Amino acid sequence: MRNDWALALDIGMTPEIEARYASLSVPRYTSYPTAPHFSGEIGPEIARGWLSEIPSGEPVSLYLHVPYCRAICHYCGCHTWASLRDGPIEKYAASLTREIELVADIIGTRQPVSHIHWGGGTPSLLPRHSLLSVVAEIGVRFDVLPAAEHAMELDPRTVTPELAATLGEAGITRASLGVQDFDVTVQQAIGRIQPVETVEAAVKALVGAGIEAINFDLMYGLPHQTADGVRATVRQAVALGPHRIALFGYAHVPWFKVHQRLIDEKALPGTMARLELEAVAREALIEAGYQAIGLDHFARADDSLAIAASAQALARNFQGYTTDAAKTLIGLGASSIGRLPSGYVQNIQDVGGWSAAIDSGHLATAKGKQLSLDDRLRGAIIERLMCDFTVDTGAVCRSFGVKQSALSGCMLALDALVADGLAEVADCRVSVTDAGRPLVRVVAAAFDAYLARPNARHSVAV
Repeated sequence: MRNDWALALDIGMTPEIEARYASLSVPRYTSYPTAPHFSGEIGPEIARGWLSEIPSGEPVSLYLHVPYCRAICHYCGCHTWASLRDGPIEKYAASLTREIELVADIIGTRQPVSHIHWGGGTPSLLPRHSLLSVVAEIGVRFDVLPAAEHAMELDPRTVTPELAATLGEAGITRASLGVQDFDVTVQQAIGRIQPVETVEAAVKALVGAGIEAINFDLMYGLPHQTADGVRATVRQAVALGPHRIALFGYAHVPWFKVHQRLIDEKALPGTMARLELEAVAREALIEAGYQAIGLDHFARADDSLAIAASAQALARNFQGYTTDAAKTLIGLGASSIGRLPSGYVQNIQDVGGWSAAIDSGHLATAKGKQLSLDDRLRGAIIERLMCDFTVDTGAVCRSFGVKQSALSGCMLALDALVADGLAEVADCRVSVTDAGRPLVRVVAAAFDAYLARPNARHSVAV
């Protein structure tokens, strides 16, 4: 790798500035306030009331969480468990169907749906009859719009022509494949062996089943990664023709995910090395013709994500960057998080506790956060910074009927970021500089009223 000083010059960041910010612990801002600030005071009865507030006829999104994999990868930060048997997964699907029925009954109308997203875990582990049964129940209880995007996260190692055909029959329109890295040494270190031929076969099967919108997830910051290895991974990934590529920084949180202790911390790149790996991958993706979207996504010019970004219509939710404009996101399944008209709700994380609540006819809400006017204001500003790298804070304040002076503390907090070349402030417009883009989460954090509170640990800023 190049030395730290050369890299710092390349990205407009001195080693001193890097040391000041890049190792800070800040949220990814897929919500605001973030999940560590949810409270157990928000339970099933409050969630029931919030569900009943969803405006009739207004499109909503559905997120279905399936917390099962055949094995747990060492790097995984998801709420998921290993199961070699289908029995527990079938039982889970039955409870998921009952939750759909329960939620739809509380809403009281057959609400239109604009987006459906399956995450996990490996949601495609649902047996064929279970998957089709859940999808059928969604179609009965909700009005899935003709143009709705129906996406699923997939493990390429599990994709067969038979599975791809089932996914096509279920109406899946977009598939997201976890690639991470093609280097064999890296794969061995993270406990996930999948040659490029495995991913190529998965893509071929999906496209053959009519699922042509393909996403890849790549990661930087993994053990034993090198700049040359990352370039090779990007080159191999691009050759398979995905419409979108998400480039995520590995979050090493062994205090939260115990299995991450299987990763040798000495093999992890340091902060400056992480910056270089991200920069190398970004440069290679842009050279390949992908447009940079927000903090960590890349898309072909004809993809809906790139079109939305150009129109400053990009949104950010628990699935990351999205074209989803729905104000309401209904989370289904253990640990899932939803955004309802009055605030956030999160289900019980434990599968047994979640299913027991659902099977007894009760919502499985474990905690949540009621949104104040100040939360909504700050959340809107943070979302625009994360999506567009610029925001007119005055315009946002006016849209909420709030005086700009309500943000005076935030604007003062930006002074140091401006002095260090990470942000610019002109009147009420805040913009992230090119040098500051890798640290956009740090700029967004200037508007976070909860960040200094205890009991919230986050990943590093890059």
